[in-house]
Amino acid sequence: MPTPKTKGGSALKEVIRISLDEPKMFHVILHNDDVTTMEFVVHLLTTVFRKSQPAAQEIMLTVHRKGCATVGTYTYDVAYTRKSKALNMAKNAGYPLKITMEEAN
Repeated sequence: MPTPKTKGGSALKEVIRISLDEPKMFHVILHNDDVTTMEFVVHLLTTVFRKSQPAAQEIMLTVHRKGCATVGTYTYDVAYTRKSKALNMAKNAGYPLKITMEEAN
């Protein structure tokens, strides 16, 4: 630990206060379509979004019945990465899956 600078025999101390804000959180929202299979949606939810099989089934059914559902709430980087990975998997499988993000309040 460095010693404080002295001036005229007294020690000078510099105190720096840092205020850290909590990171903004974002909802990842999965939207229903008439092409993407339920099995594929459950697969995405378990692999990309790390949901348990029962939770993935429940989210998939909510999307099917209500048109959309929040898959999870994450920091921006995590939300964007998971959304991008899921959309790439859907595109490669030939599905027109729609996933959006919105800032959580």
